[in-house]
Amino acid sequence: MKLAHLTTRPPHLVQALETLAQRADHQEAAQTLIHELSGITVLVAKKFTNDRMAEGLLEAFYLTVGCISLGISRANLPEDGESKLTFLLHHGAEYVFQMGFRHIRELSALPYHTFVSDFDSDPLVRQLNVKALFSEICRADPNSAWTGDDIYKKEWLDRKSNQSIVDCAKWLRKKHFAGPVKDTDLDAHAVIAIAVIFAILGDGRIVARTGQKEIENLIRRARETRPDIEAGWNAWLKIIPPEYQPILRERMDEYRSTIVKKILSKAGIKTVVTEMQKHYAGDELDIDYP
Repeated sequence: MKLAHLTTRPPHLVQALETLAQRADHQEAAQTLIHELSGITVLVAKKFTNDRMAEGLLEAFYLTVGCISLGISRANLPEDGESKLTFLLHHGAEYVFQMGFRHIRELSALPYHTFVSDFDSDPLVRQLNVKALFSEICRADPNSAWTGDDIYKKEWLDRKSNQSIVDCAKWLRKKHFAGPVKDTDLDAHAVIAIAVIFAILGDGRIVARTGQKEIENLIRRARETRPDIEAGWNAWLKIIPPEYQPILRERMDEYRSTIVKKILSKAGIKTVVTEMQKHYAGDELDIDYP
């Protein structure tokens, strides 16, 4: 059995400080950095942990180390201590800390999931989200391996993907054939699912919200007319902005052999409707009747 290759490394700030310690004339720069790190740690303790207890100050120090390390990481420097130290000394620890924290704030502004509600825009909720990400990504024990920058990269990619899905769903809502859907709550995956499934009819409509009766009519029409699914989808995609087409094509690839196949099968209409309600339409389904 081949074991996975694991790489471990200390926080970038620690690598920079270890390089500084090897310099013959490091005393003045070291004193400057110690003074800056102490000041940042106190500010972090006041705002995020506890500046009156040793545990709070220690936690604030760990967050300071990680946030500066994140700032260094996002500067795209060569992977050597000298480059990181030069960057740190040139800009100063406080500036690099602010760089790292700005990345945390930018990350927190991206959606954690694809269900959007007024709750997400509440100032207190936003503040709690920043604090949670700050603790998750930036906590770095100088004596241990740190993977905060890897966590940041993965989280950034995930949230950027979520943002694209949300943006696509919002566009579909604006172009809904019966008029824009203006609800503040948004189940983005459901909007996209509904739009892709209804596009099999090839009538050029954008359907971003549906009801039980509409789903039943869709199934009946599809079974009666046996539309050319691929032609309908390809024609429909021509009215969609290019940036959203990959998202929709991915759904088409998924649905071609799943729900679309069931819609065209001899399965009971109520059975197919129930599956769409449970697994596709989500919170974008209007309840027409019991």
